[in-house]
Amino acid sequence: MKPNKQGVSFATIVALSCLSHVATAQTVRQLSHAEGRALLEQFSREFDTAEAWNDRAERVRRGILRGMRLDLTRDRTLLRPIIHSRRVFDGYSVENVAFESFPGFFVTGNLYRPPRRAADSDGSHAGILCPHGHFASREGQPGGRFRSDMQIRCATLARMGAVVLAYDMIGWGESTQMNHRDPFALTLQTWNSIRGVDFLSSLPEVDAERIGVTGASGGGTQSFLLAALDKRVRVSIPVVMVSAHFFGGCNCESGLPIHKSDLHQTNNADIAALAAPRPQLLISVTWRGPANARRKDQSCNTPELEYPYLRRVYGLLGAEDKVENLHLPDEGHDYGYSKRLGAYRFFARHLNLNLSVVSQTGRVDESFVRILAEHKLHIWDKTHARPGHALQGAATIEAAFWH
Repeated sequence: MKPNKQGVSFATIVALSCLSHVATAQTVRQLSHAEGRALLEQFSREFDTAEAWNDRAERVRRGILRGMRLDLTRDRTLLRPIIHSRRVFDGYSVENVAFESFPGFFVTGNLYRPPRRAADSDGSHAGILCPHGHFASREGQPGGRFRSDMQIRCATLARMGAVVLAYDMIGWGESTQMNHRDPFALTLQTWNSIRGVDFLSSLPEVDAERIGVTGASGGGTQSFLLAALDKRVRVSIPVVMVSAHFFGGCNCESGLPIHKSDLHQTNNADIAALAAPRPQLLISVTWRGPANARRKDQSCNTPELEYPYLRRVYGLLGAEDKVENLHLPDEGHDYGYSKRLGAYRFFARHLNLNLSVVSQTGRVDESFVRILAEHKLHIWDKTHARPGHALQGAATIEAAFWH
């Protein structure tokens, strides 16, 4: 680890920070649209060469990690995966999965895979992480990773040739070891995503050089944070979330001081730019909410504000063609069909997936996907109980994490 000018490594700074205080909620004032624009203009004045951008990018990354009190050099303990209940459908399979991101804490989810072949130990498949956002159950439909649109997205990507991990946010689905609203959820969710990359990369059929991530809303936040901090992520698609003025409405997105400190200042558009020069697609909309109560979505300014900022950064790095924006002004705050279509095409191009197996006419036929009832996607059931050493409660989990 490279020391700073005072001869103290960043890992040491983080470690001392971890020991000096516990996680407490960080109040973040959401900005006006004008303030968000002014902030990006301020950032832009700090760099006009690739070298200047890279210096700033490193400083911002360190500020984010310091705000999370997360040391990426910490030990990567054994994942100890649990995988069961494989079901084979038309062009893909689904399994229930859990692994330990650190001893005693389980990441819970589902694994969608392409059809098995004799060559599946040759690393021939891409791996894609699919975090979900704050989409709760309603009108009899399940929320989180159990939503039909999540199942459709994951199954379609699997049929196209990717191994896909859908996993719970802290306090959602089967991740019930601590409350979602605790500020430490921001740190732990980020760590879970990093370990999700470890998990996918550990599978013999996955090519660790072809890892992607995509999610909407809070899942979009998880997507651009992971891409910013973990360079193993080669392609990212944050959906309806990248914004210069909005920092996220939950502690899992802005409950810790990742956006501003005595060392750095940033916003979510700037964080998304940290993925440069790796391919990235921003998917945005103008409105959210029902027609009789419409308000602007946080991604409403993307075509004229956030996207040009990212294009400038990518351009300085000689990769302007690697960043795109799909703006759907008449669609809502979700991961609906048109957004999935854009993601399928982008992943196919940059992760070498086979779009033709789901699309012959320009549209993608998702009718082959079998929507499963929530209980069938559970990793913990009558014959697979959560292990007895599972930690419980935010204080216990946080203390164990730091030590």
